[in-house]
Amino acid sequence: MTDVVLDLADLPPGTMKTIDLGGTEVVVANVDGACFAFGGICPHEGGSLGDGELRGAVVTCPWHGARFDVRTGAVIDGYTPEPVPVFEVRTEGEQLRVICR
Repeated sequence: MTDVVLDLADLPPGTMKTIDLGGTEVVVANVDGACFAFGGICPHEGGSLGDGELRGAVVTCPWHGARFDVRTGAVIDGYTPEPVPVFEVRTEGEQLRVICR
């Protein structure tokens, strides 16, 4: 199991941060105070979702516009039927722990 710890202060609402979770690119997003972690690579052609735009709970891939729900990884629309993986996030005081199992 690999964990990554982030300070909540480094991830204000409406922002995202890309992290390396045991060799996997993962994006952590703060959606109105709730934090979610999801795979950082778009399954369509490998665009970096961390470079995309976050609006509410939806991230848009900067390459071809595929959109994903950051809470579930589900495809909202776009060129891929494949969702992005999601990862467990725990809040521990003023820190977030992202867990890869």
